[in-house]
Amino acid sequence: MQFTSTQRRTLAWFSIAVVAVLALWLLGPVLTPFAVAAVLAYALTPVVDRLDRMCRGKVPRVLAVAVVELVFIIVLLAIALLIVPIIFKEAPLMRQQVPLLLDGLANWLQPLLAQLGLKVSLDVVSIKAFAFKYLNANVEDALAQLVSSVKLGGSLALAVLGNAVLIPVALFYLLMDWDRFVAHLVALVPTRLRAGFDSFVDEADGVLGQYLRGQLLVMLILAVFYAVSLSLFGLDLALPIGIFTGLAIFVPYLGFGLGLVLATLAGLLQFASIKALVMVAVVFGVGQFIESLFLTPRLVGERIGLHPLAVIFALLAFGQVFGFVGVLIALPASAVLLVGIRRVRTSYLASPLYQG
Repeated sequence: MQFTSTQRRTLAWFSIAVVAVLALWLLGPVLTPFAVAAVLAYALTPVVDRLDRMCRGKVPRVLAVAVVELVFIIVLLAIALLIVPIIFKEAPLMRQQVPLLLDGLANWLQPLLAQLGLKVSLDVVSIKAFAFKYLNANVEDALAQLVSSVKLGGSLALAVLGNAVLIPVALFYLLMDWDRFVAHLVALVPTRLRAGFDSFVDEADGVLGQYLRGQLLVMLILAVFYAVSLSLFGLDLALPIGIFTGLAIFVPYLGFGLGLVLATLAGLLQFASIKALVMVAVVFGVGQFIESLFLTPRLVGERIGLHPLAVIFALLAFGQVFGFVGVLIALPASAVLLVGIRRVRTSYLASPLYQG
């Protein structure tokens, strides 16, 4: 069977795509830190370039890279440490309030079940004893369990530690030589495809830039909104929970869900009344409404145009291949893929194959 030159070219590109996808699937755990570092380098390179231009060459680029990466790491650690005061504040409150909450739940639930004709006996004493067993555990027991879990999951702990070291190192070298790496990749593109490739890269760069800038604004606005709104309800931990929830929105669904759980727990432990549920329903309901209908469409923009089902599929697919970090890069990577899909669709609709 004879193939035309166009068919051979198409077959070759299809084979390359299959091999690339297979390599990504097999080497997913190995490529994960480099993929994360590449995404971070793409986002931070403009900052390094601007700092380099501000210094007008008087400061070595390595110093600009070190400053930008150090500030970025400090910001990440600060966000992670927002959870520390929540833990230290809630631990003693849980010992005091959980028994009272259990009594209140039993007093409310048993009459309700009786009205519904359900005869259910709640053993509140046993539930309290079970809760006290774990809430009163001392620090030594907690540390012993932690050490035991680390021993059982040693490979996982080593993988996390390895990524924590490898990602900053890879990010440093990528920031140092980003332009040179990009130039080498562009040089591999055949000359006849260079115009289309440059057009695709420019469009993808515009989509990613819009996504990153818009997402940053959404995070900052929501962090202020949640912190102020929870403070108006009198929540003691309004500031750390509000800021953490707003910034964690960068991880779709997971960030909002974690903030919701933390606010609910903190509200129940502090107020021990229906006020906590009202607070969470009002603040997080309004916050989700504002984000979905106003902030994300206007600030992130409709150019990305990912359907909610596509967002869920992207999160699951990237999470399956790259783990938790895959969830972080799912949406920007999907935005780039969407640019390619749009171009393929446009070419197909203009081709004789579609027009008959």
